[in-house]
Amino acid sequence: MDDLKRDAESLLTKTSLSDGVDRRDFLKVALGSGFAAAAMPVMAQNVIKTDTAGLTAGTVTLTVDGQTVPVYRAQPEGKTNLPVVLVISEIFGVHEHIADVARRFAKLGYLALAPDLFVRQGDPQKSASIADLQRDIISKTPDTQVMADLDALVAWAKANGGNPDKIAITGFCWGGRVTWMYAAHNPSIKAGVAWYGRLVGTSNANTPKNPIDIAATLNVPVLGLYGEKDTGITQDSVKAMQAMLAKGPNKSTFVVYPNSGHAFHADYRPSYVEADAKDGWGRMIAWFRQNGVA
Repeated sequence: MDDLKRDAESLLTKTSLSDGVDRRDFLKVALGSGFAAAAMPVMAQNVIKTDTAGLTAGTVTLTVDGQTVPVYRAQPEGKTNLPVVLVISEIFGVHEHIADVARRFAKLGYLALAPDLFVRQGDPQKSASIADLQRDIISKTPDTQVMADLDALVAWAKANGGNPDKIAITGFCWGGRVTWMYAAHNPSIKAGVAWYGRLVGTSNANTPKNPIDIAATLNVPVLGLYGEKDTGITQDSVKAMQAMLAKGPNKSTFVVYPNSGHAFHADYRPSYVEADAKDGWGRMIAWFRQNGVA
């Protein structure tokens, strides 16, 4: 619940996409009127707005075990053999901020793919409360399903203009945890960047392991970007993760921002810390390039 409470600090208000994509194009820009009414005041729109000039952007679909999985795709127009980055959302799904992040990557020459990993469990924007979202969607989204969807997404990328030798992953909060877990699941990934993703937690049938459990055997280098003032993801858990990583061959590392709490990259929320978000973005791109994803 800590992830959910932190991510419930604010919600993106309803707004149209800058590239004119219809709301039905699965971008979830709100979580329903009841949910939004209970939320703290938020910024009306992203601080950063990225257009689609020179890009191909919109929704593509995968079919995984008979299920259609929508994916927001952004890439340089007419280009192939592109480095690939998988963009994993917060608990709120693929809303305009996540789409904008994908377009930012595309402007840098990446094929960026943001999948709707909650499609089987439900639509986050229809949840009436955080408790409902946790009970009905998040807690029912198993790691095995997420890993299978991302495997299918990697295969799609390889077949649709992505360089199979240059694939990275990044994610935010819930997606930050997924970044650690997928880096362990798929050793062909070249690099990961986890933004304030949970590192420890209770194991259950849907989430049998947590990042700390796979740290000692992790081979893919992951950069963790965390806030020292994050009251849910404590510095004790970061230190414990660092200790477990040190037991293995991995070159993963952390950057902890003293002036930031949770969700400091989310430029549509009051938690946004511009200086640290920009520094983290620069470090992420440098990390990908350092590990051959550029």
